[in-house]
Amino acid sequence: MLGITHLRHISMITPNFDEQANFYEKVWGLDRVDVSEEKNIVYFRGAGPEHHIVSLHKGEKRGLHHISFGMVDKNAVDRAAEILKSKGVRIIEEPGYLGEAGAGYGLQFVDPENRVIELSAWVEVQTSTWNKKNVDPVKLNHVVMNTKDLDMIVEFYTNVLGFKVTDWSEHQMSFLRCNRKHHSIAFNQDEHASVNHIAYEVDSVDELMRGISNVRKAGLEELWGPGRHGPGDNIFCYFQDPGGFVMEYTCYLETIEDESEWRARVWKRVPHLMDQWGIAGPPKPEARKAMKGDPDPGWVDETVDVR
Repeated sequence: MLGITHLRHISMITPNFDEQANFYEKVWGLDRVDVSEEKNIVYFRGAGPEHHIVSLHKGEKRGLHHISFGMVDKNAVDRAAEILKSKGVRIIEEPGYLGEAGAGYGLQFVDPENRVIELSAWVEVQTSTWNKKNVDPVKLNHVVMNTKDLDMIVEFYTNVLGFKVTDWSEHQMSFLRCNRKHHSIAFNQDEHASVNHIAYEVDSVDELMRGISNVRKAGLEELWGPGRHGPGDNIFCYFQDPGGFVMEYTCYLETIEDESEWRARVWKRVPHLMDQWGIAGPPKPEARKAMKGDPDPGWVDETVDVR
């Protein structure tokens, strides 16, 4: 097992750079971390100690830049590199001190669908006072990716990276955990690889409802929710940000109390299990279209001449 401990942050490429960054700071409740002199990258922290939980990279097309997971220390990162190489995984940034905000020691590799995954340790933590608001996203709760081959990608994340399958939504979605939380990453079967949605954790349903109010006042309506999922048992509400990415406020995600006793369940894809409250129901066509995202080819090896 690689020893992945938790989800750190997600980095996205967006052509709507300024508008999306302003939304995160002024509406969504994140704080900008002004540590980069580059004008095409911006980092945002939540109320928790993680240095940043999301970053935006200016680009021509929206897509995933990378997903970062934590590890215990430098030795764990070095050992992970050896294991990944032994399994034929392509490492695109060898273990070393990272150049991104928060620094730390880490590596980057590509998964079978060309997503860039980062493993890091010794990343700086936030010690400054949090700028408290009426909604304070604490951290990333989970990310969901679309995949062309659900079985293949689940096998990679479990057998190679050491994640465990917590639940299935029939054979449409698989929820994977790296700690006691129900899932840190999930995969949804679709026609192409892309970002499905990104979930930000808040402390209570009251905060979640205040977040809905904030987004409405900014002129955006909720995409799906509020409601309460079956798999994960978490309260949810989804929106689409100005960059086109689907974002979720969530709280009360299920915790696995006894690993030895847990067996993955298969949930039926029926309205009362997609939303236990019966308020939101299943996602409407516009929500599904937004979560489908644009086809994302992932990392491109710029050293290869493709002419």
